[in-house]
Amino acid sequence: MASEFEVKYRSSPRAMAALKAACGPFETITMETTYYDAADGALSARRWTLRRRLENGKSVCTLKTPGGGLERGEWEVACGDILSAVPALIAAGAPKELEELVSGGVAPTCGARFTRLACRVAYGASEMELALDEGALLGGGREEPLCEVEAELKRGSKEDTLAFGAFLAETYGLTPEPKSKLARALALRP
Repeated sequence: MASEFEVKYRSSPRAMAALKAACGPFETITMETTYYDAADGALSARRWTLRRRLENGKSVCTLKTPGGGLERGEWEVACGDILSAVPALIAAGAPKELEELVSGGVAPTCGARFTRLACRVAYGASEMELALDEGALLGGGREEPLCEVEAELKRGSKEDTLAFGAFLAETYGLTPEPKSKLARALALRP
């Protein structure tokens, strides 16, 4: 199984400015995300996330599944259409059950639009991707500002990632964010 381990924090424009000055160089990625679910809500009932994201105009389709703690399953493929991506996601190792769950089609549920500044950071004996996300969560015709810092483990230990996250939180006044972008965008719907 492909997996992702990351820590995530709510931030402020002031903290983001300080992080931009202290870290880098950054790659700038414009993100436009649409989240999908089956008509019967089968994906959300399993806490699965199915999304299509434009990253600087390039379409990437992703499935995320729950894991233990801060870890979760994650599979990504380059594809322009979410349903066309399903066989490729399964071939990449995503649960075969996905095919059956979306056999009746999917519909957009909510989204996000933001700019990500990303750079690699060494901490302890590990390497993380530091991502600074600023933009908006979108749901039910409403918007909510998004100002978030993520540190995703790329190589090394989860303990170093947790320590790096604690350092960021203390140094920049960040608050742990236990909810995903999807959960927060869904909560905007009436």
